[in-house]
Amino acid sequence: MNRHLAAIALVAMGAALAATGAADTTPATAQAAAAVPASAPAGAGSGSPAAAQASGPGKGGADAGARFTHFRVGNKNVKAIYADGEIMWVATSGGLIRYEPRTDKFKLYDATNGLLSNGIFFVGRIQGRITVGTYGGGMSILDEKTQTWENYNIPEGLGDAFVYGVLEASNGDIWIATWSGVNRVRGGKLKDRAQWELHTVESTKGGLPNDWVYGLAEGKNGEIWLATEGGMARFANARWESWNHARGIGAPYAKVKNDIAYKNDPSQASQHHAQQKKDMGLEDVDQAYNPNYIVSLAVDADGTVWAGTWGGGVAHFDGTEWRNLTTAEGLPGNHVFMLHRDRLNRLWIGTNNGLARRKGDGFEVMKVEDGLFANAVFSMATLPDGSLWIGSYGGVAHIVPR
Repeated sequence: MNRHLAAIALVAMGAALAATGAADTTPATAQAAAAVPASAPAGAGSGSPAAAQASGPGKGGADAGARFTHFRVGNKNVKAIYADGEIMWVATSGGLIRYEPRTDKFKLYDATNGLLSNGIFFVGRIQGRITVGTYGGGMSILDEKTQTWENYNIPEGLGDAFVYGVLEASNGDIWIATWSGVNRVRGGKLKDRAQWELHTVESTKGGLPNDWVYGLAEGKNGEIWLATEGGMARFANARWESWNHARGIGAPYAKVKNDIAYKNDPSQASQHHAQQKKDMGLEDVDQAYNPNYIVSLAVDADGTVWAGTWGGGVAHFDGTEWRNLTTAEGLPGNHVFMLHRDRLNRLWIGTNNGLARRKGDGFEVMKVEDGLFANAVFSMATLPDGSLWIGSYGGVAHIVPR
């Protein structure tokens, strides 16, 4: 359990240093749900914080023509957002919120009504069913008719009770990212224990560079990419390959050291992270910088890969080599928490210091003055109408394009 607490501390570090509470798993209340919108006038050019003061519970005080609306979730971190038709699912460290923007109705799921943990890392549809990955409660699947949860944990085959991501591959396999390796459930047969595999550093002979797996994505040819705490891994044609800072991921410390936003070094609080830093030759770095930590991942339609690092910017792999982009190239921050491709194939990058959209060889940047709830961006969803739902500590911003 100690190493898991250390892991939570690391994942929450950026949030904590931005006044977040990623490890807070206390039951949420109605106030912690998406029920307190605050709006800025449609004509507000900058979306100033002064224009985004609380207007009271429910939809009553919100301006339907507002350019942005803020939804407060209390002292919680918004780790994932899933757009499901007209329903928004918001995964927080205090439960899962089901929100209907059209009616302003919401429902909170947490440990009081079937989940085994209040902290949610992941939400999405797997095999057509709403599925969540939790902090210490395993993976849970919702039966929307009965409003009950089917829970999967270590006895059912999970490598670990901490589930950071779930992927349903095109061949039907289900991959589950945990903090003790990655599960592969062949054919998606969750009920058949014989179909569950667990891949670790040991079982892959180092092909998986680290057992703490943070993200999953499928490539254009069915290969599986895995973001880990020790670099990026690829599983293709039954073979593993990995990349880390030594192989090109993440900008060198000399390039970013003056732009590291977080001065607290996780290795000072955790023996695990101190050992990893030593193993990676970073003992002399006393800031929150470790480019081997891949905390976000996206794979483009052309098969190229984007990796968000812990202090080393965002790395792009063209199939041959990695190119790293940092604040020197216009990125607002070098801690990259989130990567998202929208329906128009635009790449969005959530950092510790704002949201960036890749445009040509540069970036367009959004911050609080442009409507964000906070500058640290951990999650995002985009809708067909072009509107953005952006998650931070304490709330979600719904931004309508001009």
